[in-house]
Amino acid sequence: MDGWNTLSSGLAGLILGQSANESAKGFQSSVQATRERLGQVAPEEITELPQKYKVLEARVDALRAAHLALLKVTKVYESETYDYPTQIQESITELGTTIGHGITNFAAANLKGTALPAPAPAQPNAPQHKTLPHAIGRAATNAATAVQQTSGAGDDKLGKALQVYAGAWEKIADARVEQDGTIRERFLQPWQTTLSTSINVAMKARQAVRVSRLELDAAKQTLKNASPAKQEAARLEVENAEDDLVQKTEVAITLMKTVLDNPEPLKNLNELAKAQLMFYATAAEALSSVQGEIEELSVAAEGEYRKTRDH
Repeated sequence: MDGWNTLSSGLAGLILGQSANESAKGFQSSVQATRERLGQVAPEEITELPQKYKVLEARVDALRAAHLALLKVTKVYESETYDYPTQIQESITELGTTIGHGITNFAAANLKGTALPAPAPAQPNAPQHKTLPHAIGRAATNAATAVQQTSGAGDDKLGKALQVYAGAWEKIADARVEQDGTIRERFLQPWQTTLSTSINVAMKARQAVRVSRLELDAAKQTLKNASPAKQEAARLEVENAEDDLVQKTEVAITLMKTVLDNPEPLKNLNELAKAQLMFYATAAEALSSVQGEIEELSVAAEGEYRKTRDH
């Protein structure tokens, strides 16, 4: 039992000693960083990192900036309403409709078996996509219906033109939903993953190099100011810090090279371009397929108008 107590005390002392040593290193590094920031350290007293490391560091910074810049804009694809008009007004209307359905269904369920007439359960409307193509398609459909109800479906050229125009936008709306889903799955998700994993790991490795370099320069300052009795211990501390910096720099270089050699960002960008190309190609095809018919209706209407003006 006495042996166990002695061992436990020894381990506790070792752990406390390591913690105290780490705390001292952390404090010295903070002091070193502050002195450098205030210009109190001569440039020649700051350990120079390898040129290869600095080049890779700049390239990783550029890669990270590129990811953030594109992500800042393309995150709109996470929500389909990014180009939808009057969505606030429609949301309020939909909320009122939902509440109305809830009240009706509650009454239908709770008035059964009473003397009061129970309303028939109401089925809520299917949710509508909220994109600009869907909005245009619905608006054109409603406009065509309104025009044709007053003039006859086969008589009004504007009504017919609106009808075919609405059909084109229905195809475009479907393509838009497919585009956004593809972009979320094949671009946004892997693009964010690269940023939060491999690039982030490389950034942490660089931070470890920075801390190690500060510890080395702090140890050099301690050696410079050490008394003769403490010279040997201070020199050993510098050697250990040098070894640590070399090791952490090599690890950071390897991780940064891995990040920069990764073909995934290029594959992701290609998927983004492909999805957008498919959408715009579908939109162009859909509109070109109906534009000729709309133009024929326009020419015919103009001809009829001129005839009436001539008589």
